[in-house]
Amino acid sequence: MSLLSKIATVAATLAALALGATGSMAQDTQKVTIQIDGAAVPYYLPLYVADKYGYFADEGLEVEFLYANAADILNNIAAGNVQFGFPNGDGVIAARANGLPVKVVHTTYQNGIGATLFKTASGITSPADLVGKKVAVTSYGSPNYIQLQVMMAQVGKSVDDVNVEVVGTGAILDALKADQVDAIVFSMLRYYALQAEGIDVGMIRSDDYLPSKGNVLVTSESYLAENGPAVAGFIAALDKAIEHIANGSVETEVAMAVADYTPTFAGQEALVSEIISEVFLKSLWQSPDTAAHELGYGNIASWQTTIDTAAEYQIIPQSFDAADLVVELPSSIQ
Repeated sequence: MSLLSKIATVAATLAALALGATGSMAQDTQKVTIQIDGAAVPYYLPLYVADKYGYFADEGLEVEFLYANAADILNNIAAGNVQFGFPNGDGVIAARANGLPVKVVHTTYQNGIGATLFKTASGITSPADLVGKKVAVTSYGSPNYIQLQVMMAQVGKSVDDVNVEVVGTGAILDALKADQVDAIVFSMLRYYALQAEGIDVGMIRSDDYLPSKGNVLVTSESYLAENGPAVAGFIAALDKAIEHIANGSVETEVAMAVADYTPTFAGQEALVSEIISEVFLKSLWQSPDTAAHELGYGNIASWQTTIDTAAEYQIIPQSFDAADLVVELPSSIQ
């Protein structure tokens, strides 16, 4: 055999081996879907960073993003229609209380983001000042309405003492700006947006009255039991993305997320970067609990307080053991 023939044979053999390895890797890649609460917004930055920089791929995962409301997400998780969900913690508690077999595998937001927002000229400084005022929520089934109920009860009043109005998500900020309502119970993130518009606003954090969790990573009991490595891989990628953001340039990653995942936020990069830096990095993704344990740590006692309070105010039928819902240490998943 000539030298050229030998080289051709070796090259063909190497190509075949490479093709086989590539095919094996493709077969080992697991396709999963995560359904995210609401719409595509840059505040879901860790998910986009994990996708963009191949952290999911490094864990053998090909991740598809879908968007829906929390109730649909949890029903889809329970039915096995999607593998992962990223809903608000209040909705997860309600779902579990009503028998859906869902599990929190990563307490991504260590605190809730609900807040009552109002113009400072209104004279509102506490929940008691909401008596007789027009207060908007997006629906009677929303976590924010639940937070309003608990806030009023804890200051010795009732939600019936407030003139509650239902205003859609797309119009609720405008209702406050136009003085159609005195206050809105919505997201604390909008506090910064309103300030950026030059509106003098105040805020009462819902967590001061009903400690809660914002968006958390959930899956079904059956998927967790049968696909532990995939769940562990998703969590590892998510943690790596949060660390990437914390140790890098928030502005750079926000610009990436807006350009590649959330184009409707074009022009708002500076504001989003400020909110990520001041809120998410300081008190949502990270907390004293994550400093003592790990990212995504599920403080069972804190979750139990939220569950018990929800039962006390008849938001859920009855209390239940938080340990049946929450995985305390995400790294314990195998």
